[in-house]
Formats: sequence, structure tokens, C-alpha cells
Amino acid sequence: MSEGQSELFGKSPAIHAKIGGMGALSHIRVLDLSRVLAGPWCAQNLADLGADVIKVERPGTGDDTRHWGPPFVLNEQGLETKESAYFICINRNKRSITVDISKPEGQEIIRKLASESDIVLENYKVGDLAKYGLDYENLKKVKSDLIYCSITGFGQTGPFSHRPGYDFIVQGMGGFMSVTGEAEGVDGTGPQKAGVAIADIFTGMYATTAILAAVVHRDQTGEGQYIDMALLDTQIAVMANVGSAYLTSGEVPQRLGNASSTIVPYQTFPTSDGWMIVAAGNDGQFRHFVTAGGEAQLADNPLYINNPLRVEHRKELVPLLEAMTRKKTKAEWIELLEKANVPCGPINNFKEVFENEQVIARKIQIEVPHPTAGKMKLVASPMHLSKTPIEVRMPPPTLGQHTDEILQERLNLDESSIAALHKKGII
Repeated sequence: MSEGQSELFGKSPAIHAKIGGMGALSHIRVLDLSRVLAGPWCAQNLADLGADVIKVERPGTGDDTRHWGPPFVLNEQGLETKESAYFICINRNKRSITVDISKPEGQEIIRKLASESDIVLENYKVGDLAKYGLDYENLKKVKSDLIYCSITGFGQTGPFSHRPGYDFIVQGMGGFMSVTGEAEGVDGTGPQKAGVAIADIFTGMYATTAILAAVVHRDQTGEGQYIDMALLDTQIAVMANVGSAYLTSGEVPQRLGNASSTIVPYQTFPTSDGWMIVAAGNDGQFRHFVTAGGEAQLADNPLYINNPLRVEHRKELVPLLEAMTRKKTKAEWIELLEKANVPCGPINNFKEVFENEQVIARKIQIEVPHPTAGKMKLVASPMHLSKTPIEVRMPPPTLGQHTDEILQERLNLDESSIAALHKKGII
């Protein structure tokens, strides 16, 4: 253990050995006041990179996502635990403390924890934490170089700032659903949300990047700062070329289902036993595709001889290609097209995902010990660093699992003081 690490974790090297590690952020302390998805996703990124993350939860109930099930994890006897699949996917490598921040004693605990933290992360409604003296303006008085990140639906400014923000609503407001779903006139037409909460997840990712930039700035200048993250801002930002296309042309993008607006064929195709994706990005790949399917003449058809013409005549071409792809199985097509160097892939269900040889080789599924579940399956972090690798030091915590430990370690409270806080319902 380095001298800096010893000082950081005070008088408890044994605890540091348990919660620390060799991650790039092993010198960073995070006080996580966030709940549900965007904030916890960000905090888990920081924790995976080695930061000591304390997750603050409500006594008795905790983070709402603890109750978002089924499914709940089964223990080794096959009995259901209280650990929801939703909660465990975003809270590994954290310690849980329960604190009632509506009470003055609880607010004082948070202030003391913040005073020795590098980062505070929260996703309360605009102005809510100011009522408790736990907003940035108040906490920077106890820690002048504090990095404080707020995540809300619509940001700290603007006419919508006080509205609650939900991922589903933001996917609609931010334009994503206007270009996702089957095209007009196709069976099942209509706007469609993503199958996962992308506005929350991307906001968590952007928040991670912003926090790390603030850490670098603090290390260079000694200055902390405030970070204002909004789901709506993020949703619009990640529309990428779609948003840019509108700003460039003034034309409102439309839904195309699984097809591309600028490349044909670049979409899903039916096979005799399922679906596959073909992404023929140039004329040569298109020729290889139709040749593999026994329809080489399509590549010489004047209407389909290059990509701009294929885009123009997609309504005539795509049914011909679908008739071709239905003649073989998904596996047969994947084998043929891989040999022909045509970009392609299956559409896997999650059983197929985790049985895939590439997924297995990359060790994306991991198993960790857990105090109530025995063994718990998780999805590994996708970050692979050669010098400071990701470590799963702790499983997702049970509610308040580390409350006493943290109060002893960080606030130097003795057993009688902690017992008094429990009795009052503060923790």
C-alpha cells in the first residue's frame, strides 16, 4: 500500500485492502446520492475503475430499483432473494450506507462524508437538496475543491428544469422515437422506444467523462466545479448523424425500421428459421451478397448497379432480396456471407448471446460471491486496461450493508454513537 493510499483511507488499511485495489481511480472517493439508473451507472463506472464509492440509500427501502422485479436473484437453494436483477446490474463495487437526509443528524452525516470526498453525485429534482443544505453551494463550503455532479431530466436551467425526467419520455422528446420503428405504411408502424433505457445509460456515460475531466482539472489547478447533466441534452446529442442531417438539410428524418436511409442493403433480412443482419456498405459487397444467394444478376441490373440507385429503388429491390434470403437458414447464410466477406450477423436472443464463443472468450459473464445469493452472475465491465485493469472487488451491496463500517471508518463514531443513530431512525 502506498503512503498516499494509507492517508486517503485513514486508520483502516484492512478496509482499504478490501475496498481498494489497483484501479486508476483507487485514490478517489465518491459520495453517491443518486438512485435508479443514470447516476448509479456513472458511479459504477467510477467504482469499476477503482474509486471508493459510498452509495447513500433511504433507511428501510433503499434505492427504488431494489424492488423493481421480478426477476430477483435466486440463492443456492433456489429460493428468491431480495436482490433484483435491475439493482445488481448497476451497483457492484460500491458500499451501501442508509441515511435519512430529511433529518438534521442525517444531513450532518452527509456533510461530513462530503467533506472528505472528491466527488458528490446526485439526481434529485432541481432545488431538492438545497432544502437540506446538501446542494453544491453549501457542500463546497466544507470542501472547496469538491466536484459535484447533478443529473436531472432537463437540466438546472430552462422552462422544463423543474419537471421530473423519465427515460421513456426523453426518448420521445429528444427525437429518438421519431426515427425508431417501422416505416409508415408497413405493418406494425409507429414510433418505438429502445429496448433499454438509452437516455439514462448515455447520460451516465457522459457524466462519467465529465467527472473525469473535472478530476484532471482539479489535479492541475486545485479547483472543484459543478457539473450539470440532463437526459434531454444527452438524448439529442447521441442522435449523431441523424440530428446533423436535419440541421444540414432542414428535412425531418423519418422512420425506416431496421433499414439505413443512405445504404442499401443495410438492414435485417428474414431467413428460413430466423433473422439476420446484412450490412453491404459498398457495391462489391452487394455483388458478393447476391452471388452467394444465387441471384448474381441483381448486381448487374441497371437499377441496382450502385448504392445511390439501390437507395432510390429500395422498394423494388428489398422484396427480391427477402425472397432470396428466405431460402436458407440463418446459420447457412452467416457461413456463406462470412466466406464472401460480406458484413453480416445473427440477431441473437440472450441465451444465444451468452453462449456465443466470442462472448465466452471475452469473459463478459462473470460470477461473484454474494452474502445472500451465494453466487451471483453479472455482466462484466467492457473496459479493458492493460496497466490498471478493472477489478470486481465487491458484489452489489445489500441495503445498508456497510453503514456501521463507514461511520466508524470515516466519521470515527464509536458503537454507542452508531447505536443511538439506529435507534433514532437516522441510519
